[in-house]
Amino acid sequence: MSKPAELRDQSDDQLELLLKETQRNLFRLRLQSETERLEAPSEIVKAKREIARIKTILRLREIEREKELAATTL
Repeated sequence: MSKPAELRDQSDDQLELLLKETQRNLFRLRLQSETERLEAPSEIVKAKREIARIKTILRLREIEREKELAATTL
């Protein structure tokens, strides 16, 4: 699990890649929890939080770009 400061240092492309990887991992964890015993059920919660962190950072950057664009068009 990455810390928010580490995630902020990454580029948008890196974050998108990490997001897809984490979503795949969450899918695998959910399948595992349904079909067999999951060693650490807390891994599902950790993956969900990681996805939320990444999406939040990406959205904040998107909002910042929109503000900059609006400021330049005025």
